[in-house]
This record gives sequence, structure tokens and C-alpha cells, in this order.
Amino acid sequence: MKINLKNGIDKLIFGMKQKDVEAVYGKPDRNYKDEDENVIFVYNKFKMRLTFYKEEDFKMGYIVASAADLDLFGNKVIGRNIKDVKKDLAQKGITKFTQEEFDTFENYFDEDHWLLFQTEFNEVVKVEVGAIINDKDEFDWKFGKK
Repeated sequence: MKINLKNGIDKLIFGMKQKDVEAVYGKPDRNYKDEDENVIFVYNKFKMRLTFYKEEDFKMGYIVASAADLDLFGNKVIGRNIKDVKKDLAQKGITKFTQEEFDTFENYFDEDHWLLFQTEFNEVVKVEVGAIINDKDEFDWKFGKK
């Protein structure tokens, strides 16, 4: 499944509503609300968790994924060494990562692309992508735009 920075993953586009996602992927395996009353969809088959923000009329704005076939710029990311992933991204001009460590995990976050890699033992185990916030401090929803 292809990661489309600033837009989503595969056929998922930031700004979709729950019915739009269900039309593409069917009913989720789990559907619950988090502490902020956002709706969360979990798809086991795709190893993805989607967040629909209550404050944004329940538009999808965040995806957490760990499927082995996740692809970014033609390269797999899950299971690869973070140094190799960062080297691939540097060729695309993506170099501004902040690093955070906790226990055996490390997070590498690029705010410009709202892209986060979670690693354990230097290996990427999870990818998180989010909708971009524009200069007006509003989400730049991509769904429905031409």
C-alpha cells in the first residue's frame, strides 16, 4: 500500500468521512471513540488505525499503519533499518526529523510532511501519517479536491 504524503495511504484520502472509508474498505474490525470523542476505525487486514476528528465534523485526519507492504517512494519501510529509510528520504529532500526515545522505541517525526516512523531496535515497526495544517492553522483536507 502506497503512502501518499500529505494525502493519505492507498485509497484513503485525508478528509474522508466514515461512510467514504467504508465504501472503499468495508466495515472496520473495531470502531470506538478515544478520550477526545474522536472515532477510531481499526482494520486488522490492513494493519491500520484511522482517526476521524470530532472537532472537524468527523473527517479522517490521521492514519497509523504497520502493514509489511507499506511503500514510500517505491521503497518498503516496515522492517527496514531507519538509517536506510532516512537515506532514501534524503534523496527526496525529506531530512528534518526530530527524534524522541522511550524504552526500546524511538520516534522519528517530520512535521513538514506530518510523517512519523516508530522504530524498535533501529527497525521501523510503525508509520503514522497525518493531514497537514495550513498557514491559517486549519486542516488542508484533500478529499473531494480536484
